[in-house]
Amino acid sequence: MTYKMWHRCCFLLGVTTEHHYKIKHNIKVMLVDENQERTVPLTQVLSEAGYQVIAYISDMADLNKEVARLNPDVIIIDIDSPSRDTLEHIAVASRDDPRAIVMFTHDGDTEKIRSATRAGVSAYVVGGISNERLKPIMDAALARFDEYRGLRLQLDVANNKLAERKVIEKAKGILMQRRSVTEDEAYQALRKMAMDRNERLGEVARQVVEAAQLLG
Repeated sequence: MTYKMWHRCCFLLGVTTEHHYKIKHNIKVMLVDENQERTVPLTQVLSEAGYQVIAYISDMADLNKEVARLNPDVIIIDIDSPSRDTLEHIAVASRDDPRAIVMFTHDGDTEKIRSATRAGVSAYVVGGISNERLKPIMDAALARFDEYRGLRLQLDVANNKLAERKVIEKAKGILMQRRSVTEDEAYQALRKMAMDRNERLGEVARQVVEAAQLLG
C-alpha cells in the first residue's frame, strides 16, 4: 500500500493518521519494566535515536489506564516471561486503538510468542534489550505495525463497501416493490435522492431501509 492509498483509506473510514510511522518525528514511547534502573540507559538510547520517552510504568496493571491517558505511539515492555495476565493487559490496551508494541523477554517458548502476537505485540525479542540492536528492532517493529495497520484499513474499506452494496440492494428492492418500478429505475431514484440531499448513496439507501422498517 502506498502512502497516498493509505491516507485515502483513512479518509474513507474517517480514521486518524496520527499513528502513521513513515516519517519518524517525535514518536512517543512508553516504557514498561519492573526494574526502573534498567530504563535509564534505555531512555538515553531512545532519545539519541529520535524517540520521545513520555512515561515509565512498573506495574502492568497500570498499562491500560496510562495508555488511555498518555496515548503513546509505541510501548516497549521488558519482562522475563510474559504471564497470561500480562498478555491480557496488552490485548485490552490494543483492542480499540492498536499501536506498535515491542516486547523484550528471555522466554523463547513458541506458544508464548504466538500468544503475545495474538495479543498485539509487534516485535517479540528474545534475549533482553541490547542497546546496539534497539534502533533496528524499533524501526522493524514500526514498519511491521504500519503495514498491519494499512492492511487492516484495506480490509475495513472492503467490508464497508460490501455492507453498503447489501444495503443498496435492499433499498432497491423496497423501491421496486413500493413504487412498482424496475431495478434500474429504483437505482436511479436512489442516486437522485443522494444527489439532491448531497449524501452518499449508501447513506440514502440506509435511510430508505430504516423508513420502510418503521412503516412496516
